[in-house]
Amino acid sequence: MKVSVSKSKNQTIYYLSKSVWVNGKSTTKTIEKIGSEEDLLKICGDLTPLEWAKQYAARRSAEEKASKKDIMIRYSSSARIKKGTCRSVNVGYLFLKDIYYDLKIHDICAQIAEKYQFEYDLNHILSMLLFSRIIYPGSKRSSLELSQKFLEKPVCKLHHVYRALEILAKENDFFQAQLYKNSEMVLDRHKRVLYYDCTNYYFEIEEDDDFRKYGHSKKNRPNPIVRMGLFMDADGIPLTFSIFNGNENEQPSMKPLEKKILSDFGMTKFIVCTDAGLSSASNRIFNNTPNRKFVATQPIKKLKGFLRDYCLDADGWHLIGDKREYKLSELDEGENYEKAFYKDRWINEDGLEQHLVVTFSFQYRDYMRKIRSRQLERAEKLVDNPSSLKRKRPNDPKRFIRQDHCTSDSEIADKMIASMDENAAGEEERYDGFYAVCTNLEDDAAAIISINQKRWQMEECFRIMKSEFQARPVYLSRKDRITAHFITCFTALILYRILEKKLGESYTSENIIRTLKEMNMLAAPGEGYVPEYTRTDLTDKLHDVFGFRTDYEIVSQRNMKKILTATRK
Repeated sequence: MKVSVSKSKNQTIYYLSKSVWVNGKSTTKTIEKIGSEEDLLKICGDLTPLEWAKQYAARRSAEEKASKKDIMIRYSSSARIKKGTCRSVNVGYLFLKDIYYDLKIHDICAQIAEKYQFEYDLNHILSMLLFSRIIYPGSKRSSLELSQKFLEKPVCKLHHVYRALEILAKENDFFQAQLYKNSEMVLDRHKRVLYYDCTNYYFEIEEDDDFRKYGHSKKNRPNPIVRMGLFMDADGIPLTFSIFNGNENEQPSMKPLEKKILSDFGMTKFIVCTDAGLSSASNRIFNNTPNRKFVATQPIKKLKGFLRDYCLDADGWHLIGDKREYKLSELDEGENYEKAFYKDRWINEDGLEQHLVVTFSFQYRDYMRKIRSRQLERAEKLVDNPSSLKRKRPNDPKRFIRQDHCTSDSEIADKMIASMDENAAGEEERYDGFYAVCTNLEDDAAAIISINQKRWQMEECFRIMKSEFQARPVYLSRKDRITAHFITCFTALILYRILEKKLGESYTSENIIRTLKEMNMLAAPGEGYVPEYTRTDLTDKLHDVFGFRTDYEIVSQRNMKKILTATRK
């Protein structure tokens, strides 16, 4: 390696370069910027900047030569390994660690630790919980045990983990606000549009308490639940969350969390996008201000009669970017199967002027019919089991079952008689393929449709937490520890989403997480680490993006120490 110098009128800059072969020809490649003459004068001592740069180049050359040196490892066929020693270590977490320190979560932990003066290392515990939640999801006990597979093995006790959870819960608001502020220094937060939704998590207990309550479980499980309200930005990266009792209505949960965004995050101008279940009149009015707007899914069935007729009318439809007017009944289904047609108008609902945008697609129509067909099959099986028909929800298959207490001759029956309600399915079929949103935005229909289409990312957030991260069932019992559990799930999701963005959103969550879990290396004591994992396009991408490599035939101990230092910047 050698030093190259670039001089301009105002400054002199020193670079590190080396000769490389490209297509059979030798060329010079710049490796790194050493620094300006002004920078080097601060550190070169008695040397000139050029002399210091040349010595630096010599050191780098020596390091590169040493790194390319073949390593001979000797093993004995008679010496037994030390009991309790596992030589296989995971290095997949290092990419998460790099993001963790970029977000300066360690600084947040330091601020909290300074406030409470506890004996354990909060940063040590939290980072372990986050990396384990993504790679080895499970209980807090299993997280502590399985994290021993990491190259950097955590040293902490289980009761310290629980104490840390309690403190983390107390500092929930501070932690979320600081994490958001730090995230803005790592990536551009696209916060013009915010998405809000709720889900629930069940517990492996049968009795409820003041916090864990019986309520509407989205998985119809007979267990107490808590509810989570979550805001995310337009890129699908979580913004903030709250936890509330399992028997509480979801609709009132949005305003307090939104007020938190306004006060703690310094955000004042945004659009809130929600589904129909959260788009109450109160929530819409709350976001009817010069700075805040709403986009809410609107069930067509709940509109006034003349507006329902407008939505379902075959006349007056358009395609985005096309000024022509279309009639649905005259469209060729084959040619237009994947196209989305729309119409829009202004309406006055609940004393609020709103922009109603309706879409129709043949593809969505067939999707709705496919779902209903499955529900009808389930309903037919339930007809013979009247005891299961007591509870009925809006989208439950039981809505297709009619319950009578009299015979066909109008005589009072001894028992309730269940039968399929043919009219119910026929009424629903009228709405197949139609979808509507209401908003106070004056934007054109195309922009509003585009905003609403990204709501799927919210479902993806919940899916990742529940499936990949195994955030449920929850085994904790204390409210503060339960809250802290979801802080770790929420923060782990932020780490993962940023990782996903860095990888260009080119891989599935299952592929990414499986790859991180399988990135194990065999420790060769005194020498280094030998990869045990399969090198793939994804592992190459990870190394290219994060600027370090673990995929050499052997990574020396010296180079691994450099990697560990680089990921803790």
